[in-house]
Amino acid sequence: MIPDCIPFSSIPHTTKLFADYLSQAPEIRKFYPHSTDHAHIASLARVVPSGTEIHRRVADVLQRQNRAWGASNAVLRNIQRLREGAHVVVTGQQVGLFGGPLLAFLKVASALALANQLEASGVPCVPVFWMASEDHDLDEVNQALLLTHDLNLVPFEANTQGERGAPVANIRFAADTGNLVARATEILGDSLASDYLRETYREGETLSNAYGRLYTRIFTEHGLIILDPADEELHGIAAPLFAEAILRAPELDEGLLARNRELVAAGYHEQVKVTDVSTPLFALVDGVRAPVHRANGQFSIGTARLSLEELLRLIAVRPQDFNANVLLRPVLQDYWLPTLAYFGGPAEVAYFAQVAVVYEKLLGRVTPVLPRLSATLIEPRWERLLEKYEVELPELFHGETELRDRIAARSLPEQLKDDFLQGKLAAEEAMQRISESLARLDPTLVRAANRATSKMLYQVSRLERRAAAAELRRNQVILRHAAQIENSLYPLKTLQEREISGIYFYAKYGPSLIDHLIQLAQAPCPEHKILRLA
Repeated sequence: MIPDCIPFSSIPHTTKLFADYLSQAPEIRKFYPHSTDHAHIASLARVVPSGTEIHRRVADVLQRQNRAWGASNAVLRNIQRLREGAHVVVTGQQVGLFGGPLLAFLKVASALALANQLEASGVPCVPVFWMASEDHDLDEVNQALLLTHDLNLVPFEANTQGERGAPVANIRFAADTGNLVARATEILGDSLASDYLRETYREGETLSNAYGRLYTRIFTEHGLIILDPADEELHGIAAPLFAEAILRAPELDEGLLARNRELVAAGYHEQVKVTDVSTPLFALVDGVRAPVHRANGQFSIGTARLSLEELLRLIAVRPQDFNANVLLRPVLQDYWLPTLAYFGGPAEVAYFAQVAVVYEKLLGRVTPVLPRLSATLIEPRWERLLEKYEVELPELFHGETELRDRIAARSLPEQLKDDFLQGKLAAEEAMQRISESLARLDPTLVRAANRATSKMLYQVSRLERRAAAAELRRNQVILRHAAQIENSLYPLKTLQEREISGIYFYAKYGPSLIDHLIQLAQAPCPEHKILRLA
């Protein structure tokens, strides 16, 4: 049987910090001041300001952005509600090629589900998706992974134009983008997903605009507001926060370094490296992001040296040339928006233990971070393969070689499998009787008998593994099925949600996929969930 829920403790690379956060261990509470209970999140509406002048100005920008991407009336109504005082639930992700991995869809589903629940409880709330368009890691976002009908993995990477190190909002798709989309749609087949990719991914379009248009089409009827932070008007609104972050940079560093020491002392690790020359800002130098450093009362951006007054003047005059680092980004988000909660993945949850320091000093409050929906989606034919070979999902986490060996062992002729089992039982029973007799004769020999038992069972198991290897050589179908299971459910030795593009599942199941994900996000399991697709 495939379980509905798998504990993160059985999933490789789960950090102690995230595991303790999920279990609400007492030692974690000092780093996360808020409960994750929905009633508590709803109660924050009484203390988080909404409908302010900043929120109204941001709503004007959001209306302009979302209209440009083709937003529906449902989205525009939600922007108006934000303008009039509704709160928001936020999530966000890098602008990955073709919409990025499945986990981005899971994040959106988490935000939609909670916004609906808060609405039902009487708290006006709308969902917002933050595109990480100011990120400059092009290699990380300019790729996608799809599955063919035969469950082979096919990677995609686009040709782009723009300065390496520039925000991806300034990177454009280059020649051959049409051919790239054609190859993807050939795999995705005749579907809404294919239509959307043809409409949104074109030569000359920026990575962030293509992403925004695609997500508008996929989620627009759910009222999802999309925010692109790489907007000059938004940066103008953010200028006072940027200035305060620079003025208080020494204080922020001191608090963050103290928090890092607390994390290490508690047995955790710091997610984001902070030094005594850090500031939470980047600046654009010839279109490329460069960190703003400080030392001896001076600041540096690349090779340029500036006084505090010069830097503050530059922020006031050219705020569009500055953007937030990973620790300031959530605070900037909640400077612009009346946020009740943010949904993040394991790494984001971990670095929020540090972000809390910046929140407290610059906003005077800390926004709760909630774990996004984490899930593996199983199609019917994949489920049939799992059942055929009696494979449990956690077995995939041990690697393809071990998976093949286990499948091969379970594929041996029933008589041979029974013979091996009976041989082991007979050896254990015989040696148990010998041990009992030896105990009466000379108790010191019992340990030697136990060692002999272990060696006998090892040799039988070794012979069984050799038989399984012979079955592998003889039966190529097993090899193919093992690879198919691995590719679809644990590709590249990583959770499916982190590798397979969400657009692959959308192509097969259409808009109903989003409804299923929202329902899954509301299911009680707090760990890794399983969704069986029909």
